[in-house]
Amino acid sequence: MTTTEKTMSHTVAALVEDHPGVLNRVASLFRRRGFNIESLAVGSTEEAGISRMTFVIEGGEGIVEQVEKQLYKLIDVVKVTDLTNESAVVRELALIKVRCRAEQRREVLDLVEIFRAQAVDVTQNGMVIQIVAQRETVDGLLDNLRPYGIREMVRTGQIALARGAKTTSVHEPESLSAARFHHESGRRPEGELPFTSK
Repeated sequence: MTTTEKTMSHTVAALVEDHPGVLNRVASLFRRRGFNIESLAVGSTEEAGISRMTFVIEGGEGIVEQVEKQLYKLIDVVKVTDLTNESAVVRELALIKVRCRAEQRREVLDLVEIFRAQAVDVTQNGMVIQIVAQRETVDGLLDNLRPYGIREMVRTGQIALARGAKTTSVHEPESLSAARFHHESGRRPEGELPFTSK
């Protein structure tokens, strides 16, 4: 990447076979290639035996193409989709433990309501707030809660699905180039999904 190339965040979804060691192989690939992962969320899908990894990676325009090529070299990767420029629903979950005295509780609850978050636990000297929103909205809530004192926080990282009829699932037919690659790399593309290694 040249110094004049603009860096931005890219959202990439990868469907992978669900078995031990896959996350380690993917993380090792990112480490070896020097790709910077801003966030990573992994979870099950509607298809048994398939997990979905959603990456947010930072870099120039060419980074996504490099990431896709490298991911497809892993036998466990079934499909990779760049959602950066797609119309997509993108969300992140955060749990935030914030300090607030009884006399501040109403102020904090008003903030929670403005950001469409929820108070999921309330104690005498604080509360736990849950928010499911776009990254910028989560950041905005955090900025507004900092003066009260954030005691603890956890964020899931972004997850995303394409809007409308387009899917990233394995129900779509495989392209000829992908079928050729899977065949050459030892996959059994004519069998049931998930593809299995020989």
